[in-house]
Amino acid sequence: MSLKGDVLSLEKHVIVPDVSDAELAVLQLLWDAERLTVRQITEQLYPRQSDSDLATVQKLIHRLEQKQLVCRDRTHFVHFIFPQISRNQFASRRLAETAEKLTRGSLQPLIAYLVEAERLSPDELDEIRKLINTHRRKK
Repeated sequence: MSLKGDVLSLEKHVIVPDVSDAELAVLQLLWDAERLTVRQITEQLYPRQSDSDLATVQKLIHRLEQKQLVCRDRTHFVHFIFPQISRNQFASRRLAETAEKLTRGSLQPLIAYLVEAERLSPDELDEIRKLINTHRRKK
């Protein structure tokens, strides 16, 4: 878990569309690699790959394009797919939406859970302390 960058800038006015588990798997691959071809995505999701697997990935990418979460570079013969949103932006916005629904916008229950369940490493706890201290100095 990383708390750097835009994780704390929770933009409540920007809604991230719901994604299926399969769409999220495609996004995870793209976030890890930054750009991939449809065939590369298919190879990673479906190692035995069939024509129907390739068609499935094409459909997943099309749906993610419609949701404006990925874009396709068509300037080359082989099209590359890029994420339009970073992993941190996606997670931040989804957490903000969840907090709004469940706790009227408070992230305190989530943070309390992570700390109390010992889900955070000592380095992550230090990172949180630094972020809090930086935020306090700005006010």
